[in-house]
Order: sequence, then structure tokens, then C-alpha cells
Amino acid sequence: MAGETGEATAHDRVKSSHYAVLLAAFLGWMFDGFEMGLFPFVARPALQSMYAGGAPPDAFVGEWMGYITALFLLGAAAGGWVFGWLGDKIGRVRAMSASILTYSLCTGLGYFASEPWHLGGFRFLAALGMGGEWSLGVALVMEVWPERFRPLMAGVIGAAANCGFLLVGIMGSRITQWGTATNTPDSWRLMWLIGVLPALLVFFIRLFVPESERWKHAVEHQHTTPLREIFLPERLRNTLLGIVFTSVALIGTWGTVQWIPLWIDQMTGATIKEAKANAIMLSAIGAIIGCLLGPLVGGKIGRRPTYFLLCVSALLTCAYMYRGGHTYGPLLQFLILLTGLTTAAFYGWFPLFLPELFPTRMRATGQGVCFNTGRVFAAVGAIYGGQLVKSFGGDYARAGSVVILIYFVGMIAIWFAPETKGKPLPD
Repeated sequence: MAGETGEATAHDRVKSSHYAVLLAAFLGWMFDGFEMGLFPFVARPALQSMYAGGAPPDAFVGEWMGYITALFLLGAAAGGWVFGWLGDKIGRVRAMSASILTYSLCTGLGYFASEPWHLGGFRFLAALGMGGEWSLGVALVMEVWPERFRPLMAGVIGAAANCGFLLVGIMGSRITQWGTATNTPDSWRLMWLIGVLPALLVFFIRLFVPESERWKHAVEHQHTTPLREIFLPERLRNTLLGIVFTSVALIGTWGTVQWIPLWIDQMTGATIKEAKANAIMLSAIGAIIGCLLGPLVGGKIGRRPTYFLLCVSALLTCAYMYRGGHTYGPLLQFLILLTGLTTAAFYGWFPLFLPELFPTRMRATGQGVCFNTGRVFAAVGAIYGGQLVKSFGGDYARAGSVVILIYFVGMIAIWFAPETKGKPLPD
């Protein structure tokens, strides 16, 4: 039963338990993406409805968007550390159930927000659960599925969150067609209530998803201190490099790509009701493709050259989209799709590469610390982006074109990393 225990070889047969694990991790990260995508979609109408003193300027929206996004990212960072550590201590399945329950129930609290800081507080609480789910789901899938499927599994898990973003766009489009567009007072609150539904997934996980036998064997006869071990001299280099790589991608996403729905809303003067929802859907479709391609390319040509190419393509695509002087139409829509593809391909690459940096007994913690410390730096990028929007008089495109320069850091840093192509997961 090697395939059941996670001690898989290239000849092992895929079993029903593998699919249960994959489905749980995929849905957990997909709904995580849905919850993340909610705020950029409803941010402008929500913040406008909370503005006192006349017509709300985009500088006000942009500034608060930066602050709330930063709170979300800081909460995700804290949750990633806590739930990642918990996953190495009590198991991937139980910790993942707790993280999903946390982010779904706390997202629903957004319905009751009446001030911008309320939204910030509720986003922080929900982010605690979102930050933990990623590292737990990735660790579980990579440890249970046979080795030969790792690039494909990395792409599937990476694409999951963007399926959630796509779901936000689809739902937003339907709401618009039904005449309750999210730019009308208080109609944005409904989206927060929908965010509670993923809590139902916990029942499926607890009933049908097996624990990682590989993790059980790793901790069975030894006391583990994963949070301390990832910072020991022999692991510190990998930990710090992982933080740098995730920081670059996350700053690129939260400091630039997150502005696209607001930018489109501003560009069209909110007169094309479906434009914002279409932009989210196009970006998500591109991101799904990118997440599938990123690890497959990494499996073919190596982890380091793939990350370098991702940085180059993301930089060039974002620069052309934001600084090309485009108006809303087919060309800009295609560029939004392409931007989603290039900037999100990192999130398929991470599930492939980060598990290869840490042994089983500390894998969830290591991944969680790397990915979610990157969110701390992304929080700084989000605040900086918000301040740029304010200083540029509400010009989202100009602000975004400055923040994307972060990709130059990734182009250099990746060559200091180990090349893990063709190597098994460390035990």
C-alpha cells in the first residue's frame, strides 16, 4: 500500500484516497481564492458607501484599499506561521479543517461592516485561516501523491485559487445582470454572506480525507520543533531564499494586479457594468492557465530558469498593459488575461519548488513561513501602492507600473537557489 502511505514510486497506482486528498486541497484553496477575490471586487462600492462628505474620490478608495489589503496580508502571514506549525504538530488534515473553518466564518463578518476599519479587521481575521490553508494543502498532496505527478499536482493546486477568482467574476457578472450591481448601496454585503459556504467543506474533509502517512512516520519516533529547525544554519539559506521568491511574486500580485478591477471601474466610469466582472474573469482564466504551465515548464527545464522567465514575462506584460495608453476594449482585455497568466504562474511553481526545500517533519511550517512572510512584504507593497495611487491623484496604472519593478529582484535572486529538478522530496 505504498501509494496510500505517501512512500510512492513511479510505478504506484493512483487510488481513491489520492483523489480525496486532491479534492479537499483543491476546494480548500479554491474557496480561499474566492474569499481573496471578494474584496477587490466589492472594495470600490463598499468604501464609497462608507465615505462621509460628498462624492468619494479614488484617492480615498485607493488609500483604504492599500491599508485593508495590508491588514489582510499580515493576517495571512500570521495564520500561515500558526497553521503551518500546527500542521506539523497535529497533522495536515485537522489543521486544514481548522483553517477553512476560520476563513469562511470570519469572511461572513464583512456583512456587518459600516466603517473602512471594520472591513480591515474582518479581513485580518479571515486571513488567519487563508494563510494556513495553502501550506497545509500543498504538503498533504505532495506527500500522498506519487512522485511522478508532482509537477501536475503543483499546477492543479496552484490553479485552484484562481478558479475561486473566476467564480467571483462569474457571480459578480450574474449579480449585475440580475439588476443588483455591486456599485449600488449595500448590495456588496451579499457577497460576504456567500463567503461563509466553504465551512461546509470541513465535514467532507473530516469524514473522507486520510492523513499523510509520510507525516505520521516522520514524527512517530521523534520530538519535532519545526519552527526552530527551519532557522537552523543548515536550513536558513533555503528559508530566506523561499521568502524572497514568494515576496517578489506576492508584491507583484497585491501591489499591481489587485488594482485591475478598480482601474477598469475608473476607466469606464462604472458605466459598463459587466467590465469589472469581465476583467476578474479574464485575469482568473489567464491565471489558471499560468498555474498549470508554470510547474510543467519547471519540471522540463529546471526550477531556476523557469522562475527567471516568469519574472521577465510578468514584468514586460504588466508594463505594456499599464503604460500602453490602452482604452477598454479587446486589446486591453487580452492583456488582462495575459497579465493574469504571467503573474500567477508563480503560484503553480511554488507548490513544486517549496516542498523540495524542507524535510517532511518541517515541510508545512517551512512552506507556511516562506509563503506567508512573503505576504508581510506584500503588505508593505500594498500600502506603498495605495500611497502611490493617492500621490498620483488616483492613477492606478501609473502606480502599478512602478511596483512591478520588484520582478528585477527575482531575476537576480533565483540564481542563488539550489536546483531541485529530478530530486525526490527530502525525508
